[in-house]
Amino acid sequence: MSTSNVNVQPVVAAVGRVLLGALFVISGVQKLFVPDMIQGYIASVGLPFPWLVYTITVVIEIGAGALLLIGLRTRLMAWVLAAFTVAAAILFHRAFGDPNQAAHFMKNVAIAGGLLHVAAFGAGALSLDDYTLEGRRSPA
Repeated sequence: MSTSNVNVQPVVAAVGRVLLGALFVISGVQKLFVPDMIQGYIASVGLPFPWLVYTITVVIEIGAGALLLIGLRTRLMAWVLAAFTVAAAILFHRAFGDPNQAAHFMKNVAIAGGLLHVAAFGAGALSLDDYTLEGRRSPA
């Protein structure tokens, strides 16, 4: 069966972008309900100022995640979230002797790979970026 007459790329790109964005938004919102637990986890890996790291984390996850989800400033948000995800992998999932932590590390690396793909190719046609003047000038 040929799909040459049907261009599914915009829909597939939008679904991928929405799924990536939703992952961060949901994670950030969940953190709002258990701040003490998250700050304890942050402190347990030796990071200073757990409340500040917690606040930055929630802002990045919800803010950048929501912008990625709707496709606004998509490339920049994908870069921010990719860097955040790699940093989280290195800081929180470096106990490679624990298969669970190794799996979480690789999951984060894979998510960062998907985000870098979005950073390289943009939000696609079904995004707010596509409806801005900046988006109209962009090749993606």
